Amino acid sequence: MVAVLVLAGCGGRPEGVLAPVALTAQGTSLVDIGVATTRLRSDKPGVIFSGERGSQLDFANIVVSIPPEQVRKVGEVQWPKKLPGNPATDFVTVKAEDMTLAQAKTWFNKRIVKTPGRQALVFIHGFNNQFDDAVYRFAQIVHDSHSDVVPVLFTWPSRGSLLAYGYDRESTNYSRDALEKLLSSLAADPNVGEISILAHSMGNWVTIEALRQMAIRNGRIAPKIKNVMLASPDVDVDVFRSQMADIGPKRPNFTLFVSQDDRALAASRRIWGNVERLGQINPTLEPYKSQLAAENVTVIDLTDLKTADRLNHGKFAESPQVVQAIGLRLAQGQTITDSRIGLGDRIIAASAGAAATVGTAAGLVVAAPVAIVDPNTRKNFDQNVEAFGNQVSDSAAATGDAIKSTTDVGQ
Repeated sequence: MVAVLVLAGCGGRPEGVLAPVALTAQGTSLVDIGVATTRLRSDKPGVIFSGERGSQLDFANIVVSIPPEQVRKVGEVQWPKKLPGNPATDFVTVKAEDMTLAQAKTWFNKRIVKTPGRQALVFIHGFNNQFDDAVYRFAQIVHDSHSDVVPVLFTWPSRGSLLAYGYDRESTNYSRDALEKLLSSLAADPNVGEISILAHSMGNWVTIEALRQMAIRNGRIAPKIKNVMLASPDVDVDVFRSQMADIGPKRPNFTLFVSQDDRALAASRRIWGNVERLGQINPTLEPYKSQLAAENVTVIDLTDLKTADRLNHGKFAESPQVVQAIGLRLAQGQTITDSRIGLGDRIIAASAGAAATVGTAAGLVVAAPVAIVDPNTRKNFDQNVEAFGNQVSDSAAATGDAIKSTTDVGQ
């Protein structure tokens, strides 16, 4: 009963936070973001882009208002508890407009020529991020790092649910050509002096793949791409080694953020055959120490860093020291999520392990009563049930085919 009362007092995030508000407040800061995305447009007010896949690269301009410094902590996103949000205490949107390709180029060039070093920062988010997650997190990183750059968000189709891992992974593959085209276009712009890339979690996969394709296609990564920052990469270490070999020696400065206590990557490791994920390695141990040194990859170990992130997967963004270090490195030209996870999602993730059918069923049973009082769990619960139903159906069909095949062979 106590647990129910506590959960009942926990409100979820309202949907539609990207609807522009007319309210203003003193001491706020504005972050003007250009968006390039392979997501499908949403017809829901204030959502703008859904988690489904669009047929082409689409563009938008979003301006985020960040509350005064005295009412917030560096590294945190202050989400509105209700709509409209209060700019004096919350992150709110003050502008959200669609852009064509031509309009996106105009928006970008007006800003890049006024930026010291004419530097662009491209951010690629990770798994389990809805569109507003990516927008507000990127705005927080740009603001807290004091980066004087033109911020460009590349956002790929993520459904924002723990049990959509497979869909999200395939969405990164779906989006790698689009990211390569975006980076190539920015590098070809004569107004651009330098490009830095910051990728998180599963976003590292689409990032490294896009850079790999660029290197194979052109013989090297575009020289204007100077820094590539890989935060908690959900990438197989063996695959990363192969990708770096394909990219070749003429490459940007790579900086890798790792944390051995990253619980999200620990779960991913179980799913992917118990092979180390790049973002969870111990860089002081062999063979990683020698291999990373040979590849000239700078490693920043965040294992001992404590943040409010219970999964230890978003330390790069939530730590004041780390986000400020990102800004310093960008300013000096050197080589450095919010996720919608409800309580029920965590229960499902813990019980499901490698997404086995039996584990998923147990998780859904336990999460069902939680969905009544926890808004984030309730929102994802139907999708989880549907995914489980499909999983059971597919397993039954595969088992039936296997039995039939065995019987035919015996006959």
